[in-house]
Amino acid sequence: MTGFATATHALSAGALNIELRSVNSRFLDLALRIPDELRQFEALVRESIGARLTRGKVECRLGLQRQGGDQPPRLNEAVLDQLAQMSSRVQAAVPGVAPLRVVDVLGWPGVLDAQVCDAEVLRAVVQSALNDALDGLQASRRREGEALRDALLQRCDAIEAIAATVQPRVPEIVAGIERKLTERMNQALGSALAGANISREELSERVRQEVTLYGLRIDVDEEINRLRTHVAEVRRVLAAGGAVGRRLDFLMQELNREANTLGSKATVVDLTQAAVELKIVIEQMREQIQNLE
Repeated sequence: MTGFATATHALSAGALNIELRSVNSRFLDLALRIPDELRQFEALVRESIGARLTRGKVECRLGLQRQGGDQPPRLNEAVLDQLAQMSSRVQAAVPGVAPLRVVDVLGWPGVLDAQVCDAEVLRAVVQSALNDALDGLQASRRREGEALRDALLQRCDAIEAIAATVQPRVPEIVAGIERKLTERMNQALGSALAGANISREELSERVRQEVTLYGLRIDVDEEINRLRTHVAEVRRVLAAGGAVGRRLDFLMQELNREANTLGSKATVVDLTQAAVELKIVIEQMREQIQNLE
């Protein structure tokens, strides 16, 4: 689901900014943009977002905005010593290589230690700002979810309308096909068995059995009833709320299966057209459900 939210919390030396962006994805795909001075909180950020979101391609940006009176950054002696050792080893292994310039050293990650406040205080600020940003993101996604829910309910209405149009005609369609099949079988078997030792009653009984079996195979009343049951479950899941994406994915598979069976059993144009319309509506629902958590 798509969404956007920001949060800013004040620090003694400036402000912490968090920005969250979310676009559609079936799974949670998290990308972090964190400056080196906040890299120690990466695990905290990942765990907090993973605990609140289960779907979406989410981008999280953290930043520090310092005030003009902030203390100047200090050299991190440990990182500086490591960099000097690595430089010496490289020069020994590759004679003639150009030495590091001051600007190269100062630009190396971690050389400048710009501690803005106590680590525990900063951790608490990061957690608080992240919670606020997640609240805003979820509110944004919730508004989109409500719009998607309304769209899905409209398509549930469309499926039920198609079923309501087709179901009353099923007995009439089956009866008409059985009449035509009975006439054709009587004509074909009557001429073929004219010289055979079989009575008219036995012939009629055999025709009746074959027509009855065929009528059972083309009867779609059961498929329509299952369609209505699945639609009722979709409505129930949407009304319950919460994380509904995966359950609705499964229901779309079941709806599509019934529509395919209806199409395979269709013996008249009306049923074929109804199956096609059902598959179109179900596919529209499936595409929308990919955006739900």
